Amino acid sequence: MQKAYKFRIYPNKKQIQQINKTFGCSRFVYNYFLDKRIKIYEENKETLSYGKCSSILTILKQEKEWLKEVDKFALQNSLKDLDRAYQKFFKEKTGFPKFKSKHNNRQSYRTNYTNNNIEINENKIKLPKLGWVKFAKSREVEGKILNVTISKNPSGKYFASFCCEVEIVQLPTSDNKIGLDLGIKDFVISSNGDKIDNPKHLIKSEQKLKNLQRSLSRKKKGSKNRNKVRIKLAKQHEKISNQRLDFLHKLSTKLISENQVIYLEDLKVKNMQQNERLAKNIADASWSKFRNILEYKAKWYGREVKILDRWFPSSKTCSCCGFKNEKLTLDIREWTCENCGENHDRDINAAVNILQQGLKLA
Repeated sequence: MQKAYKFRIYPNKKQIQQINKTFGCSRFVYNYFLDKRIKIYEENKETLSYGKCSSILTILKQEKEWLKEVDKFALQNSLKDLDRAYQKFFKEKTGFPKFKSKHNNRQSYRTNYTNNNIEINENKIKLPKLGWVKFAKSREVEGKILNVTISKNPSGKYFASFCCEVEIVQLPTSDNKIGLDLGIKDFVISSNGDKIDNPKHLIKSEQKLKNLQRSLSRKKKGSKNRNKVRIKLAKQHEKISNQRLDFLHKLSTKLISENQVIYLEDLKVKNMQQNERLAKNIADASWSKFRNILEYKAKWYGREVKILDRWFPSSKTCSCCGFKNEKLTLDIREWTCENCGENHDRDINAAVNILQQGLKLA
């Protein structure tokens, strides 16, 4: 399995200059070859492969000497990223590759591990063209290092993310199977009747964000004071993101460790966000991220996450007799079955139905 270890790094002024130079060169290579591929296709209806781009890059380095000053793997990986973006566009019908902007507050480049060019010694990392850089070592890096991504976030912090090949010990097999219904008031409702509150990190920090945004709008563009407020705003967004991710990781780890099979509904979050009243709450909940974390942790530890059809009427169906209540609207949180007389909590009933339907299809 491949696993990532992300740490904050503390480069000195000279190293920051080199990192920023590498960001710029990687971005230049990506944009240069994207432009070249577009023009060649428009003129000749042909495309440039990664191999041809790599050969042209070698010649380009002779013309533009400053490209030799940065990590060679960073430039090659820019070409690979561009080629991957093209393949994704044609195979998965995603958006066409876009030009990268130097005004983007998130910048990164990726370097490969080869011939011990990357080393870890206590609280320092040795990186190509940078030398030894201090980092906040919160845990040991396990397995074989494949590559390292150096990144800068909007608040001006630098990070190193190690992609490693590790052997993960799977958890002992369990007989527990559970159905989960995802909500807004309660983040997770389980078929066992348990409810996990939604922490609503964005909503709780909304007023602070508004104040910072107002302050930013009053500052003159390009001024030092505007940049100071921009950094404060970025740090607040970063804090919310970290809080949300921490909650999702702790909850997903608990569910994966306790259950062998987890059943979920296939929610079309993008469509659900068309509802203006609920869009902000749905975005804050990060259901898609939660599902993604559950799925890769299940793969790591020998568990299963099974997804039910999104059209399955989990809330409207009585979990006792199977009667379908067509009159049930979103504002009704409790209802009584007209057929068997059973009283239902809407969300717990949905979670039980998800489990039952999952067991039927197993």
